[in-house]
Amino acid sequence: MPLVEHLRELRSRLLKSVLSVLACTILGFVFYEPLLGFLTDPYHQIAPQLKAEGIDTSLVITGVGGAFQFQLKISLVAGVVAASPVWFWQLWAFVLPALHRHERRGALLLTFTGVPLFLSGVALAYVILPKAILILIGFVPKGIDSLVTGAEYYDFIIRMMLVFGVASEIPLVVVLLNRMGLLSGRALVRARPWTVVGLFVFAAVATPSTDPLTMLFLAIPMTVLYLISEIIARITDWRRGKTPLAQIGDDEASPL
Repeated sequence: MPLVEHLRELRSRLLKSVLSVLACTILGFVFYEPLLGFLTDPYHQIAPQLKAEGIDTSLVITGVGGAFQFQLKISLVAGVVAASPVWFWQLWAFVLPALHRHERRGALLLTFTGVPLFLSGVALAYVILPKAILILIGFVPKGIDSLVTGAEYYDFIIRMMLVFGVASEIPLVVVLLNRMGLLSGRALVRARPWTVVGLFVFAAVATPSTDPLTMLFLAIPMTVLYLISEIIARITDWRRGKTPLAQIGDDEASPL
């Protein structure tokens, strides 16, 4: 296909992706109330506990156009997430013709493994959000009210979900590096102590709440996933060592 045809196809794919996001954003604007209830539910869960401790807290929206901006932001993110099958397929359909058969299998493995891992991390973040919010607002002294703006609350939960979602991709990255021959199972075993320490440091820095409990909720699953990826890498190395080509030296010519 000539370069101009590639550009035309790319334009067509991008246009379809943008239209799908726009349509889903409009739906998010229509169903704003259920979305808002879903996002603010972690906050409302801990409000009675804080009130029992003598801390009055309220979720507020500031500014004349703050409510509209808040609704538009939530609708846009919901539109991007809801339209993800469409724009992801458009991206996949554009790249697919350029891939070899084995590359397609690897890409499919990346897709069908990475998406569930990311969603699992996001779900874990949503589950622990009430506890993280409770700990942070719990530092407010008695007799002082806590006003949480909608923008701050929204940014906080989005950051939490993104951090947990991206962190859940660690085993996938490790396995891919191992399959590419850039990282061996033995190297993972030798680096395990430092890697575990690094994971805990990353969890401490990356979590927006900065409290030890949320750090543990992120660091412990990351460590377990890393150990699982280490086992997979060692099994892959063992299978690779069983093949005849693995017995050929780097400076020798293979039968191929």
